[in-house]
Amino acid sequence: MAGSCREVLGAGEASARQPGLETHAVTGADGSQLRLREIKLAHTVIWAIMVGCILALPLAGVERWFRVAAWLSAIVFAECGVLAVNRGRCPLTDMAAAYTTERADNFDIYLPLWVARYNKRIFGALFVVGEIVVLGCWVS
Repeated sequence: MAGSCREVLGAGEASARQPGLETHAVTGADGSQLRLREIKLAHTVIWAIMVGCILALPLAGVERWFRVAAWLSAIVFAECGVLAVNRGRCPLTDMAAAYTTERADNFDIYLPLWVARYNKRIFGALFVVGEIVVLGCWVS
């Protein structure tokens, strides 16, 4: 398994001299494909937890479970903070990038391309709607 990003990047430099080495270093039998799958799986699980929090938020408001709604909001806001610190990118995206040259919107997560591409817009809007529902239920 590749020990560092430097080793993978170094293989890319070597491929300029010997074609095919970059592909071998990135997808070779050294376990890098396994590591990429592990990162994609972790990313997908974390994404599913975040989506679960976003989708549960309006239900928590309607049921007047405001403490639950506060925790769900805190979890989502914490994720927003992680993204903000990383200039809008998930740190797992950068980790996955070390193991592949692919850069499609879903190269780092097990999602359909269109969901990965519009993920922040879709679930950002749903989060805002959920927060408005909670606020409306709280003031009523």
